[in-house]
Amino acid sequence: MRTVNHFISGKAIEGTSGRFGDIYNPNTGVVQARVDLATEAEVDKAVEAAKKALPEWSITNPQRRARILFKFKDLLEQNIDELAELLSSEHGKVVADSKGDVQRGIDVVEFACGIPHLQKGEYTEGAGPGIDVYSMRQPLGVVAGITPFNFPAMIPCWMFAVAIACGNTFVLKPSEKDPSVPVRLAELFLEAGGPEGGLNVVHGDKTSVDAILRHPDIKAVSFVGSSDIAQYVYATGTAHGKRVQAMGGAKNHGIIMPDCNMEQAVRDIVGAAYGSAGERCMALPVAVTVGKKTGDEFVERMLDAARGLRIGVSTDPDAHYGPVVSAAHKAKVENYIKMGVDEGADLVLDGRGHTLQGHENGYFIGPSLFDNVTPGMQSYKEEIFGPVLQVVRAGTLEEAVALPSNHQYGNGVAIFTSNGRAAREFAAQVNVGMVGINVPIPVPVSYHTFGGWKRSAFGDTNQHGPEGVRFWTKIKTVTQRWPEGDDIGDQAFIIPTMG
Repeated sequence: MRTVNHFISGKAIEGTSGRFGDIYNPNTGVVQARVDLATEAEVDKAVEAAKKALPEWSITNPQRRARILFKFKDLLEQNIDELAELLSSEHGKVVADSKGDVQRGIDVVEFACGIPHLQKGEYTEGAGPGIDVYSMRQPLGVVAGITPFNFPAMIPCWMFAVAIACGNTFVLKPSEKDPSVPVRLAELFLEAGGPEGGLNVVHGDKTSVDAILRHPDIKAVSFVGSSDIAQYVYATGTAHGKRVQAMGGAKNHGIIMPDCNMEQAVRDIVGAAYGSAGERCMALPVAVTVGKKTGDEFVERMLDAARGLRIGVSTDPDAHYGPVVSAAHKAKVENYIKMGVDEGADLVLDGRGHTLQGHENGYFIGPSLFDNVTPGMQSYKEEIFGPVLQVVRAGTLEEAVALPSNHQYGNGVAIFTSNGRAAREFAAQVNVGMVGINVPIPVPVSYHTFGGWKRSAFGDTNQHGPEGVRFWTKIKTVTQRWPEGDDIGDQAFIIPTMG
């Protein structure tokens, strides 16, 4: 059976722990490979490799770093089919969706290619008599990323592409559920000319996570995952003196106004709610309809649209979405559907018990649709992370805005309307980090920045974009003067001013 090893100092390294994780094919429920689970010593080995590569890489000029990233981008584009198929085989999302996953990663690499400009500091000539002040952004050192199963190409690239571009070296701990693509990314980065030890991959569970969070030589950690773990990562990492950004869960809402283009809204939301089997932190699992007529029409149309979805194996080019990632996750999603029924919501469409002929042991769930969900229900309060859409009915726009604003999560939100003033006021007032206006999944492009509010994010700096450059660098400010002779005099005893 194939074993996915660690990737340290430019080569595959067999694990020594004797512990392995099973890698399933979600389409069949069959174990297809296994992955090494690291010990603390193996995390140490990856950090040592990154430390060894750091001195030369950190002083490599930004232009040369950018040239390697350009080559890396080219290799990702040349290998996108291979990467997407590999991704789908372990995650379960359909190949077209996996290509989108890889492409969004490529977009961040492309952004990072602009590092000669992005890492520039500021300069003030003549801040005082004969005094100039300038700043420079310098790498932090060895840094790390801990990434989830749902975007095994995009989210690692969010982290390491920007971090490495800034002159850091990197240790990546991807999800053990679908670890092959992150290793392949590291191989391609090495092929592009990256230094051995510049990007290392260690697999594992809580043992490796804790080793990263507590390692004295790791200066910063980026994380994406559930909110409870994000809070733990933030608290533990900062307690050990690290800079930490930790992105958590979500419960994104879509506000359906009476004046919206209903056909377009339904088409957008059916993809946002059910695409990738709902396993996206920026999925749209809650639709808030404003007014009874709007709610009735939306539910009727959405029911027809959801019934028309094709659930298939990840290699089916006609499938809208494939299986969820694991048997445990399938059971979790189906338990949430049961919870919604028990709480009194109207289950308009039940996706439980969905099977495919010839793939009866696959982790498939059909689309589920709830109506008349209320804010007090536990199934509304928590993240389901599956192909389940909940409809909450509101009487007014103010009531609708209050729902995402008061929710524990604040990742993304969308409004569907033809009223520009309503959209503008909504965007300004809603207590959520990313807003879409007639856009169901408002994930910012790579040269902007990704991050939610409330329990969707811990830390003060967002992912990628200019915020990413700030997170992965420290600023140094220099005040300089070149005096002639003894012109300092007694001024050396006085706090300098620039007036």
